[in-house]
Amino acid sequence: MTDTAETRADPSLRTVVVASAAGTAFEWYDFFVFGSLATVIARHFFADAGETVAYILALLTFGLGFIVRPLGALVFGWFGDRTGRKTTFLVTITLMGVATVAIGLLPDYGQIGLAAPILLLIMRVLQGFALGGEYGGAAIYVAEHSPPKKRGLLTGWIQTTAAFGLIGALSVILITRQIVGVEAFDEWGWRIPFLLSALLLAVSLWIRLKLNESPAYQRMEAEASDSDHRAPYKEAFFQWGNGRFVLIALFGIMIAQGAVWYCGYFYTRFFMERVLKIDVNTVDQLVLMVTIASAGLYVFFGWLSDRVGRKPVMLFGMILALVAFFPGFHALTKAANPALAEAQAAAPVTVVADPATCALQFDPIGKAAFSSSCDIAKSVLSNAGVSYGNAEAAPGSVAMVRVGGVEIASVEGAGMDPAALKAARTGVETRLKAALVEAGYPARADPARINMPLVFGILMIFMVAATALYGPQAAALVELFPTRVRYTAMSLPYNIGTGWVGGLLPAASFALVAWSGNIYFGLWYSVAFTALAAIVALIWLPETKGRNLDTIGA
Repeated sequence: MTDTAETRADPSLRTVVVASAAGTAFEWYDFFVFGSLATVIARHFFADAGETVAYILALLTFGLGFIVRPLGALVFGWFGDRTGRKTTFLVTITLMGVATVAIGLLPDYGQIGLAAPILLLIMRVLQGFALGGEYGGAAIYVAEHSPPKKRGLLTGWIQTTAAFGLIGALSVILITRQIVGVEAFDEWGWRIPFLLSALLLAVSLWIRLKLNESPAYQRMEAEASDSDHRAPYKEAFFQWGNGRFVLIALFGIMIAQGAVWYCGYFYTRFFMERVLKIDVNTVDQLVLMVTIASAGLYVFFGWLSDRVGRKPVMLFGMILALVAFFPGFHALTKAANPALAEAQAAAPVTVVADPATCALQFDPIGKAAFSSSCDIAKSVLSNAGVSYGNAEAAPGSVAMVRVGGVEIASVEGAGMDPAALKAARTGVETRLKAALVEAGYPARADPARINMPLVFGILMIFMVAATALYGPQAAALVELFPTRVRYTAMSLPYNIGTGWVGGLLPAASFALVAWSGNIYFGLWYSVAFTALAAIVALIWLPETKGRNLDTIGA
């Protein structure tokens, strides 16, 4: 192709990239608004469950949207391979937008009781169902328009829409909170970011309606005979030539994607806000700055994968995450809340209890009483974001908490009525908090002692790992599968990895922390999935850079 011809083709290619990226950014915006407002949503829709359980339920509701994504991938993938890319992702964006606007209109628990969280769950299911078909359609549409030597670069713009969506969500939240005030925002202003989706939906639909069907799909349709009856499920999952690449895509790329990207973006946020006790506005500003700074890295690593290959760039991201997670989070504690790090070193906390009386501090339905002396002690410490060790006591003994050299007895609450149990828990909490304060444990992170440049640098390391893995990913997934099953085959592993592994990461990691007492123990969730993916990718993932998309599987 001559330079002149390539120049003439560029405007239409830019339109394809902009239209696809704008719609995908809008859908990420919708998802991130919910994730960023989980604490506020917990108070409005799970008001009767208690602070910790309400937060867990909000995280699980957030995760539910991810759980249904593979179902959306199967449904919309089938339609995308049978009826075309354009129509399918017009449907997904409409469904996503309508569900998001509806969340902004829902009455809360105080108005309609149990119906409020049920309606919220339904909207989250619709959001996740729609997003299950969105990403595959956008990535494939751009890749099937792209020259082979620029496929990583151009699909990198689809990858960076996750950053654009998060930037938009955090910006709207911060601006709205600033305009209406913190109290008004917590009361009713949180609805505004959801309602703004109506405008974003209209703009995204208008842009996408200008598109035509992808060239690869049109060529396949033109060459199809009357006897050519495509069966996307059968061909994608039950023919070994395609099915093995579905497995490789899932276990060699996507489980790491869910673990690394969602740890870098969401678990760091939870950790700073809930464990390190940094003010929520400061956390929002940090995440926003890091997201803006890292947005271009998706495109850079996509471009780099056009030069050196998809596999080495993605493996670099996985390995960097494995090396950085544990030392990075320890360094984050020292940089963001040095008083907490100093207290943990000077006065470590230990729960001394009969192990038989200690339950898992995780109740997804909000009905457990956690009334044993061990449970009461651990729940108080978990709510305070304090890391603790465990020591075994004599069977049947009442648990106690050792803070440095001070011992605080818990209370056995089994058999107490709810009012007496609440009073007993409050008494233990008061004594424990006094001991923690005396030992130097801070109730909040001191803004004057936060080393902002160092915190920013640590978060950027996590973002480099996430973007190196995610930047080339769209091109790599598209290049693994033939045109006739591409939408179905790549959408399922993508949405299992991001939907199940990534979407459940905040709740699962929080549960691991509550179970172990170690504020860093939740990182094992991300490390285990990433390590498995790195091994599978190293051994079985082929290099796909520059493949002809029309001849794969031919």
